[in-house]
Amino acid sequence: MTKNIFLSAGLLLAMVLTPAIADTLNKTDLLIDAAIKQTKDDVTYNGAYFKIAYPMGDVPAEYGVCTDVVIRAYRKLGVDLQQLVHEDMRGNFSLYPAKRNWGQTKTDTNIDHRRVPNLQTFFTRHGKKLAVTNKPEDYQTGDLVTWILPGNLPHIGIVTDKLSADGQRLLIVHNIGAGPKLEDMLFDYPISGHYRYGLF
Repeated sequence: MTKNIFLSAGLLLAMVLTPAIADTLNKTDLLIDAAIKQTKDDVTYNGAYFKIAYPMGDVPAEYGVCTDVVIRAYRKLGVDLQQLVHEDMRGNFSLYPAKRNWGQTKTDTNIDHRRVPNLQTFFTRHGKKLAVTNKPEDYQTGDLVTWILPGNLPHIGIVTDKLSADGQRLLIVHNIGAGPKLEDMLFDYPISGHYRYGLF
């Protein structure tokens, strides 16, 4: 009798969890597909300030920086980081580095979501902040990683499901200056952040 109760409970739990797991897997697949597809586009690295629409605004498709890879990939999931970051900053401006880093006194829908430190703050507040390690297995498909490049420049990319040539690391889609690329660069620079957002 007890065994049957445990079996029934286990079956019920599986039935409850399965849709959630399937939804997470589907979102992850969509995110990675959207990120990798960007590597086929001809995009010139351009960090200039653009006046863009709001919400769902974007810089011209032929331009982009590292944050635009993330923003455009999430748009395919129906997630508008421009609007989400703006709304969170508007209500919690002091928690973001906008004043300290750029001298802002108010939000700016044209640029706030395109700055790595702002995305780090948003993902920490509304996603999962994960451990920064030197172990490849700790980085999962769909994770977001930030680095500090030479010159103290922040950078961000998306962990994909594609493996490096030696099978040890997952490849990253990022734009470090030559347009979106799929590369084995997870540990090329000091990692400053590790996050998961919108896939759970």
